[in-house]
Amino acid sequence: MTHSAVKDVNGLENPSFMVEDGDQYSALSELDAEGLKEKKKDQGKNCSTLVYSVTDIPPWYLCILLGIQHYLTALGGLVAIPLILSKELCLQHDPLTQGHLISTIFFVSGICTLLQVLFGVRLPILQGGTFAFLTPTLAMLSLPNWRCPAWTQNASQVNATSPEFIEVWQSRMRELQGAIMVASCFQIFVGFSGLIGFLMRFIGPLTIAPTITLVALPLFNSAGDEAGSHWGVSSISFVGGLLVYCFQDLFNLTQLLINSLFHQLYFLSVLSLESLSPVLLGLAITWLICFALTVSNAFPSDSAVYGYLARTDSKGDVLSQAPWFRFPYPGQWGVPTISLAGIFGIIAGVISSMVESVGDYYACARLSGAPPPPKHAINRGIGVEGIGCLLAGAWGTGNGTTSYSENVGALGITRVGSRIVIVAGGCVLLVIGIFGKVGAVFASIPTPLIGGLLLVMFGIITAVGVSNLQYVDMNSSRNLFIFGFSIYAGLAIPNWVNKNSQVLETGILQLDQVIRVLLTTGMFVGGFLAFMLDNTIPGSQEERGLLAWKETCQEECDETRVLEVYGLPFGIGTKFCTSSWVQYLPTCPKRLSGSKRKEEPKSFKQENSFKINSEREPEIDIDTRI
Repeated sequence: MTHSAVKDVNGLENPSFMVEDGDQYSALSELDAEGLKEKKKDQGKNCSTLVYSVTDIPPWYLCILLGIQHYLTALGGLVAIPLILSKELCLQHDPLTQGHLISTIFFVSGICTLLQVLFGVRLPILQGGTFAFLTPTLAMLSLPNWRCPAWTQNASQVNATSPEFIEVWQSRMRELQGAIMVASCFQIFVGFSGLIGFLMRFIGPLTIAPTITLVALPLFNSAGDEAGSHWGVSSISFVGGLLVYCFQDLFNLTQLLINSLFHQLYFLSVLSLESLSPVLLGLAITWLICFALTVSNAFPSDSAVYGYLARTDSKGDVLSQAPWFRFPYPGQWGVPTISLAGIFGIIAGVISSMVESVGDYYACARLSGAPPPPKHAINRGIGVEGIGCLLAGAWGTGNGTTSYSENVGALGITRVGSRIVIVAGGCVLLVIGIFGKVGAVFASIPTPLIGGLLLVMFGIITAVGVSNLQYVDMNSSRNLFIFGFSIYAGLAIPNWVNKNSQVLETGILQLDQVIRVLLTTGMFVGGFLAFMLDNTIPGSQEERGLLAWKETCQEECDETRVLEVYGLPFGIGTKFCTSSWVQYLPTCPKRLSGSKRKEEPKSFKQENSFKINSEREPEIDIDTRI
C-alpha cells in the first residue's frame, strides 16, 4: 500500500486518499463518503424499495385495486365506531339506522380523504373516524339528561319508525353534532394559524403515551360486553386473523411463484395478504362460520338464551329493508344543538387526535419516499382535518376524522407510496357510502364478532400508545413516575367521579356538566397530568425523549423536492403564493430564494459531473496512480 498525497477538488492536499499498487482507481475520502451516506440515509432505505413514490402515477387499474385495498384496511375502524355509538344513542335495536350511520361515515371519510391529499398535507394518508372522540362522547352521553330511556333497551318495545323513538336518538345525535362542529373550529384555528408548531414544543412522548393509551383502556367494558355475548365466536374472530398472519409466508411463497410465471400481473405482487389486514380476514372467516352454524340451528333461536346474538339473523332482515341507494346530506338528522359540556369534552379528543396525526405525517412521509413534511404542510394538514371534523359533524356521523395509522403501515407493505392511489381510495369510500345495502351488510355483523374486533383494535391502540416510550429513558425514576401516575390517575379519577358526581356539584348546571365530562374522560385526565408533570419536573431533553422524538423533524432536505411534494396543486402555489406578504402565512409554501435557485443547478451539475467522471474512470485504460 502506497500512501500518497492527492490533491482534492479545491487543490488542497488530502492524505486520506490511499491508492494501492497495481490498482487503477482512486477512492473517495472516508469523510466524504460518510457524509454522503448520512445525507441520503433515509432516501436510500425507502426510495430504493418503493415501486411508486409519492408523486408517481401508477396505471389506472392499479390505482383502483390499491384504492380498494386501502378501503379494506380502514374498514375495521370505520365500522366499529358507529356500532359502538349505537348503544349510547339508543340504537342497539335499530340495525337499519346503524347501517345509515355506517354509510354516512364512509361517505364523509371519502370527502375528507380527497381534501387532505389534494389540499392538506398532500401525503398518501387516508382519513376516517377517530377513537379519540369516543371517550368524551361516551362521557357526554352518560350525563343524566342524555341516558337512554329504559324502554329503548327492550327490543319488544322499540318501534324504529315511531316519531317518539326517532326523536330519542336524533336529539342525542344533534347534541353530538353541535359539540363536534364547535370543537372542530378550534382545530381549524390551531392548524391554519400555525399554533400546532408552538404546542408541539411542550408535547413529548411522555405526554402522548398515556393520552393515546387511555383512548382505548377505558373502553374495555364495551369490548368485553360485546365479546361476552359468545366468547367462543369472538375468540375465533381474532384467532382466525392470527392464523392468517402466521401462514402469510406460505401465501407469499405461492405469490412469488405466480409472479415468476406471470410477471405481467403486477397487481398480484402488491396485493399481499398481510396488507389486507389479518383482523379483517379473520372477521370474514368467522362470519362464514356463524352463517353455517345459524343455518344448521347450532345456535339457540330464543333471544333470551346465551349465544343467540351469534346468529347472523339476530338483527332481523335489515339487508332487505335497506335501500339500494341513499345519498347522505348535511343536517339529515336535524339542526345541531350545542352544550358547553360536550364542546370541552370533544376538544380534549381533538388535541389527542392532532398530536397523533402529526406523528402519522412523519411516518407516512418516510414510507412513501417523501421528505419530512415542512411546517406549512403540517399546518395545512391539521387545518384540513379540522374542516373534516366540521363536515363530519354537519353530516351527522357522530364522530370526527383523523389520519389512519393502519393505512400508513400498508404503504410499507405494498411499496406503493403514490398519493393518486389514496385519491382512488377516497373515491371508493364516496361510492360505497352511497350504496345503502353496503352499510346494512356491516350493520348485520353478529355482536360477538364485533366484540372480537374491538378486543384486537383496542389492544393495538393501547400498544401504539405505550410504544411512544421507546424514545424515553425508562431507567429514569422521573419518567417511571410520570407515566405510571398518569395512567393510574386516568383510570381511577373517572371511576370515582362516576360514582360520586354529587360531590362536585356547584349549583350551576352547565359548569357541573363541563366538570363531569372532563373528569370522566380518562384520556383528558391522564394526558393533562402527564403534560403538567413532564413540563414542571426537571429533566434533560435526552431523558424526556425530546431529542430522539424531534430527530426526524431536523433533517435537511432538497427544497425543490419539498416544493414538488408539498406545494399546493392546480397552480395555486405559483399564482397566489408568490407575493412577499403571502410568504408569512403559516400554510403557504416557502419559495426558493434567488441565490439558492442559482446555486442549486450549479451544485447539481458539479455533483453529476463528479459522479460521471468517477464512473467512467475505471472503464477507460488510464493509470490514475500518482
